[in-house]
Amino acid sequence: MESARRVLGPEATIVGVIGSPVAHSLSPLLHNTAFSALGLGGRWHSFAFEVRAGAAADALASMRLWEITGLSVTMPHKAAVAVLVDEVSETARRLDAVNCVINTDGRLRGINTDGDGFVASLARGADFHPAGRPCLVAGAGGAARAVVLALAAAGASSVTVANRTLGRARDAAALAGSAGLVVPLDDEGALAAAVRGADLVVNATPLGMTGTTRAPGAFGTPAPGGDTRTEAWAIPPGLLRAGQVAADLVYAPRPTPWLVAARGAGATALDGLGMLVHQAAAQLVQWTGLDAPVEEMWRAAEEASPAGS
Repeated sequence: MESARRVLGPEATIVGVIGSPVAHSLSPLLHNTAFSALGLGGRWHSFAFEVRAGAAADALASMRLWEITGLSVTMPHKAAVAVLVDEVSETARRLDAVNCVINTDGRLRGINTDGDGFVASLARGADFHPAGRPCLVAGAGGAARAVVLALAAAGASSVTVANRTLGRARDAAALAGSAGLVVPLDDEGALAAAVRGADLVVNATPLGMTGTTRAPGAFGTPAPGGDTRTEAWAIPPGLLRAGQVAADLVYAPRPTPWLVAARGAGATALDGLGMLVHQAAAQLVQWTGLDAPVEEMWRAAEEASPAGS
């Protein structure tokens, strides 16, 4: 942050993303694309700041010292930043995670735009609106929790959390209030009924992302190349059906093997690139006070991470 400030001078407005590793992040591209579209490109600039695990406090101190206007926060710092900022939004407090920091005259406010970004991506990418619809989320980690809370806030009739560890599943489902339900991933009958009854199925786990294998089972899907082993899906694609939306929160590769299989089952497939774009757009609104140029950001993201990559 110091070097960015020294190079650009005191008049520049600087934002960025902190994480580790962070060099691969598309956030600076999305931010700078938006600044250019908004006519701010001459003064606003975004960078990727590598911040090692455990150094979030130092990063926020530098944010204040070098007058950094905003930071997007990615792994492994979301939980740490949530307890270090001066103020947190209600959503960030409930999630114990901050993905965006706004610096106002040295006072740091933390918010979380992940869930809202996901819901916005459903509308744009799949014309899906959660209000009154049953939804299922596989996983109970930070991303899953953000999705559960956002789906409930958007009026989903139910949000079922499927996870191997029931305690974590219950904690995540509690974010949905009375709409929250739990199903064990290893209870094949209960899982099958929950998946088939959902209009939206979200994979918030890394399973199925790169094609790990396990021994054949009741829910197996043949592995690529005719291998007799099967993909270790969190949600077996054979349970999916036409008319459902299947969403994967990751966007590399595009599409993930799970989404390829989901599309083969007749579901509408949606990867995580839209969530990335829309959560970044929501952050830009906070930093600039202007409407984010979402379509321009989408084009930049798709050019940088095309389908088939």
